[in-house]
Amino acid sequence: MEVILKEDIQSLGYKDDVVNVRKGYARNYLIPQGKAVIATGSAKKVLAENLKQRAHKLEQIKAAAQELAHKLEGVSLTIGAKTSSTGTIFGSVTNIQLSEALKEKGFDVDRKYIVIKEQVKEVGTYKAIAKLHKEISVEIPFEIVAE
Repeated sequence: MEVILKEDIQSLGYKDDVVNVRKGYARNYLIPQGKAVIATGSAKKVLAENLKQRAHKLEQIKAAAQELAHKLEGVSLTIGAKTSSTGTIFGSVTNIQLSEALKEKGFDVDRKYIVIKEQVKEVGTYKAIAKLHKEISVEIPFEIVAE
């Protein structure tokens, strides 16, 4: 079943994308939650017109994301965490700590857009990906040190 997304959904797509999903997922979750609408012919025409009108604004957003990506390319973060004597972290480091560390350095990246591929449970060097736009993502290296 084809639906038009009204907002970004991490594993599915971005706002205004036309995606194929199972009927049950669309009827029981996406449509009642207001996250999507059924992609009828008229809805696709309205979407095309809206996208055409928003093209200029989207270019500005993409340019801002590209500029932020260039600034973030040279950034490396160091995050302190409480550890045991073996180097294991009490708890784990998440995208929230990375977002806060970026804010301290002067970069405003929302935690929703930061993805850490592996669980950070030990002292060491890791990499996270900041998805700033549909087409723009930046790899951010970060190091976990014992406090």
